[in-house]
Amino acid sequence: MTFHIAKPIEVHSMAIPLPFDGIRVIDTSQVLAAPYASYQLALLGADVIKVENPSSPDFVRQVGTDPALNDRSMGTQFLTQNAGKRFLTLDLKDERGRTALKDLVRGSDVFVTNARPGAFERLGLGYRDLAAINPRLVHCAVSAFGARGPKREHTGYENVVQATSGYMSANGDRQLYPLRQGSPAIDYATGLTAAFAVAGGLVHLLRTGEGMSIDVGMIDVAAALMACHVTSHLRDGFEPVPTGNTMALATTSMYATKEGSIMLGTCNTAQMERLWTLLERPDLIKPDPFDSPVADFEQEHAVLSAIMLTRTAQEWEDHLQDHHIPAARVRETLADALYDTQYAGRGAFAPTRIPGIDGPLGLPLLGFMLGADPLLPSRPPMPAGAHSREILTELGYSEQAILDLLADGVTSAPDGS
Repeated sequence: MTFHIAKPIEVHSMAIPLPFDGIRVIDTSQVLAAPYASYQLALLGADVIKVENPSSPDFVRQVGTDPALNDRSMGTQFLTQNAGKRFLTLDLKDERGRTALKDLVRGSDVFVTNARPGAFERLGLGYRDLAAINPRLVHCAVSAFGARGPKREHTGYENVVQATSGYMSANGDRQLYPLRQGSPAIDYATGLTAAFAVAGGLVHLLRTGEGMSIDVGMIDVAAALMACHVTSHLRDGFEPVPTGNTMALATTSMYATKEGSIMLGTCNTAQMERLWTLLERPDLIKPDPFDSPVADFEQEHAVLSAIMLTRTAQEWEDHLQDHHIPAARVRETLADALYDTQYAGRGAFAPTRIPGIDGPLGLPLLGFMLGADPLLPSRPPMPAGAHSREILTELGYSEQAILDLLADGVTSAPDGS
């Protein structure tokens, strides 16, 4: 099997200028959420410069499912959100490294960091310090708990935020809960939120000529992902009950079939009427299906459980979708899902080749189309410091000055030159 992927990464797929062409972004962040934000900006055309410590670069470079890539400091968890960027290394504990970063800030538009609140301030690289150098700077700080509140200096990753925010309380079923969600959804949602916030900051800059400080907390994003539960609880004390694959309505639950499982998504009156008519059970059509869902659940669930066993899950998906009834065969493996023909039609994954590494890699792209074609990153992920000499030269550093920084370990280049 092969991935359904877009065109190979060579140049942007759109002939027209991308929204953030000409915007320079400094990304000093590590791991997932904030780097994913700058990845979105890179896909939209920004010149993103990822700044790493020469002796201790982004630690997820060594994290992933391919040991050979981990050994090359190009682990799959790093590759996921670092295409389309240029890579500079600077030791920010060295005055010369801080000076180089400030030189870079002078000509940049956006600064992204996920340093613990207060850490960059102690280095003289906080928002106020950088804004004094460049008042037009849009500064976006991403952290687990945000820059305000009693937990502002607490550290945490996805699992810690899921536990703290209450996100786990709604996951699982009646036998097993609270349950951590497997995909790092809060991390990715935080990245998208931060990218959206930066876009808002750039509009503010365009209108006023002034930069701004943006504070993104993963815990706030977790609450946003539970918005309907949060609103209900704050209104009347509602507590979500983990129900697994069985939802409040029998017509929006999962059922076993002759082969595989089917997830029904029939949740409005018109869809329910079409479903019960198609299944030859017009007696179950109600003028207001939401009037007594609990009372009706057991009967409807029993009827659907028996009927769904008469076909395979794929047959049910085809049959129900042909009648505009939301339903899907449950893809039980990631491979089963990723090779779905819908991804082929969307061009959802971009293949790239990394110099010195055999074989292609598929990278997820933006979750939307801007125009007719997918937006592709302009370059593949690269080793730490791959563009150090190039970027320092652009800043006006002489060859000798760069050599001195390399010799003293303030910066680095992959080839050691």
